Amino acid sequence: MNLNAPKFSTFQHDGLQLAYFDEGDAAGPPVLLIHGFASTAAVNWVFPGWLKTLGEAGYRVIALDNRGHGASDKPHESEAYYPQLMAADAVALLNHLGIPEAHVMGYSMGARISAFVALGHPERVRSLVFGGIGIGICDGVGDWDPIAAALLAPSLDVVTDPKGRMFRAFADQTRSDRFALAACIETSRTLISRADMGRIDVPALIGVGTRDDIAGSPQQLADVMQDARVIDIPDRDHMLAVGDRVFKKAVLEFYQQFDGA
Repeated sequence: MNLNAPKFSTFQHDGLQLAYFDEGDAAGPPVLLIHGFASTAAVNWVFPGWLKTLGEAGYRVIALDNRGHGASDKPHESEAYYPQLMAADAVALLNHLGIPEAHVMGYSMGARISAFVALGHPERVRSLVFGGIGIGICDGVGDWDPIAAALLAPSLDVVTDPKGRMFRAFADQTRSDRFALAACIETSRTLISRADMGRIDVPALIGVGTRDDIAGSPQQLADVMQDARVIDIPDRDHMLAVGDRVFKKAVLEFYQQFDGA
């Protein structure tokens, strides 16, 4: 299995056409992957090797382009991007594929969406992996207004805010619809209370880079959850932690408790 993007299919939900891939071992335990802000299913999960890693371990690997991203429809209204709505997209994909329950793994914004899947549809979630998010899921992850401004700027050259430059460069690299992303950033950051995170009772693994200055403490998040453990991803920042081999190894070991894979 190589690192080239697989064939994507589409389905309809909430008036939108959404793109996804369904790869790996069709008879294996399903893993639903939910990518981060300004990313895509391919950028987050294929090119860093997750599809290859999970597929070779015997999993059925499913990932969608979130609304506003990749090959999915991209509304420019901020009301379209509440995480509850994007979580409903993910559940609709499971329905579309006839999958009653899956391991759900999300990175950054995708982890937030995954938490909303677990809170709104707990019967569909076998386990959770959160990457790139810690207690920031409850407390916020800093001021994102400069990032929205950077996305709407005429070019990267005029952006001075460091995080703004990072996300604008990423959005340009992924050829994203910057207006859809700016709308997304307004409403997708809905916080989840500690009490609600404490309601999640499926086993969870939280992986954050030790140089990540966005996510917040993974241990503080694990402490408020019922059954969560932490993997520190050494020497990685928010952008580079996602494909780290330490993270991949920890996820495969985490899944062994369910699947013996």
